[in-house]
Amino acid sequence: MKKNLSPMFAAVALSLAATLPAQAQAVTGDAKAGQGKAAMCIGCHGIVGYQTTFPEVYKVPKIAGQSEKYLAAALDAYKKGDRKHPTMRGIAVSLSDQDMADLAAYYAQLGKPATAPTLPAPAAPSAQVAQLLQKGACVSCHGANFSSPIDPSYPKIAGQYADYMLVELKAYRDNTHPLWGRSNPVMAGMAKQFSNAELKALAKYIGSLPGELKTVPQREFRLGQRD
Repeated sequence: MKKNLSPMFAAVALSLAATLPAQAQAVTGDAKAGQGKAAMCIGCHGIVGYQTTFPEVYKVPKIAGQSEKYLAAALDAYKKGDRKHPTMRGIAVSLSDQDMADLAAYYAQLGKPATAPTLPAPAAPSAQVAQLLQKGACVSCHGANFSSPIDPSYPKIAGQYADYMLVELKAYRDNTHPLWGRSNPVMAGMAKQFSNAELKALAKYIGSLPGELKTVPQREFRLGQRD
């Protein structure tokens, strides 16, 4: 059974990717237009180490350098309520499909070097974490270095803040609260296998790895900016 776990998760994940909303796949984003729409984002995602307090204290995720398709799909999930978070939902419901595509295009290229970096091989995990990674079949979707997902609608996670990933994983595991939780059958099935301590160990290891994600400091809001 363990030998078949990774292919099973990959097949299910790919079938879900094929059913992404048409807007998330068809609308073409404009990074320059997205820069002009990002004022609502930079107050949290433009400050290195910025923390939120809902539903607990954790750092808001690094999104610069993230996959464009994933960012658009994530915003769409907040808009539809598949991801429950009052602040993010409040922002997402105000966005059109084009707005989401433009913002996704902007953050996907923000701070990105002209030449794609060559990431070193991930450090070997402890025996405990290696067993957890195998049990969760994490590489089946996120790639062997956790920065090359099998579909761009899935996130790069290497180097992401560990405390954010822990909260994220718990949100997938428990989607019953009206104000937080995430609806995703693949991630829910994975997360429900683990205790909080095990999810924390996974998040700590993956967060320690070299990756492409970053927070690009943006000190000034661009409301009313003129060329």
